[in-house]
Amino acid sequence: MDKNPVLVTGGCGYIGSHVVRQLAEAGIRVVVYDNLSTGFRDALLNNEELIVADLGDHDRLEAAFKKYNFKTVLHFAANIVVPESVENPLKYYGNNTRNTLGLLEKSIKFGVERFIFSSTAAVYGIPETGVAAEDTALAPINPYGSSKLMSEWMLRDTATAHNMKYVALRYFNVAGADPSARIGQRTPEATHLIKVACQAALGQRPQAAIFGTDYPTPDGTGVRDYIHVEDLASAHLAALDYLQKGGNSTVMNVGYGKGSSVREVLAMVKEVSGVDFPVVEDERRAGDPASLIALSERIGALTGWQPKYNSLRTIVEHAWQWESRLAEM
Repeated sequence: MDKNPVLVTGGCGYIGSHVVRQLAEAGIRVVVYDNLSTGFRDALLNNEELIVADLGDHDRLEAAFKKYNFKTVLHFAANIVVPESVENPLKYYGNNTRNTLGLLEKSIKFGVERFIFSSTAAVYGIPETGVAAEDTALAPINPYGSSKLMSEWMLRDTATAHNMKYVALRYFNVAGADPSARIGQRTPEATHLIKVACQAALGQRPQAAIFGTDYPTPDGTGVRDYIHVEDLASAHLAALDYLQKGGNSTVMNVGYGKGSSVREVLAMVKEVSGVDFPVVEDERRAGDPASLIALSERIGALTGWQPKYNSLRTIVEHAWQWESRLAEM
């Protein structure tokens, strides 16, 4: 690893903070750049250097590149709420796409060699088979997915034209928390099913909802590939190691290759929490696929990445521990 610190944008957020913690544990110096709009300063457990600024502030961004001479960038800063992206698409194209463009401009200007991008399975839209590999057709159905795909294209073309290698990691359904319940998902009004169900079990929400019970799945509810945030974070370190060893630019899915239905998730949260919270059944939401599962063989083949927390029970147990602690904070 070179002696220069790595830049982590959005490092105070849910996923970014887990990656920052793992980087620090690996002995890698980190500088975090975050506007704290959805992140939290105290999510940095090792007092990493933090620049509180917006990616759209090009002067602050350029000053950071000049000061630290970054050779590696991990880019998490983004808006991620799908319904909001439909209601306010320009916010998503502004922050997710335009600000990525600005970050890429600075990266090329100051000689960044490695760039790891936080992408999403939303770039696939609704695959016909319910399963997505990296070469599955890209057909996002909302501005969130489109804004991320546009960023992937910019990253691909920029890396081709300049001396930079990249990995774009396409996440599936991220859940869970730090196994020691030090950090986790804290976004107010979060829409993640496992978090919502845990909040219902804690009495913070009146109920959890099932949107659609007539899908062509074993129990009629949507099936998703849930991945523990710790495993997702370790995938970033594996991608970084891959690039440091001379790996070529690529895109990698990050998931487990198996799915859990909404009913299965709700049943697991009830079992782990010991609370039989109310569940209501509602109509399907527009744009929700019946099933979305990752084919993730590429990341294992190229980097040797292996998940450690590949269990719905473990994901829910860690989420429950975190939500219970958060309720007391």
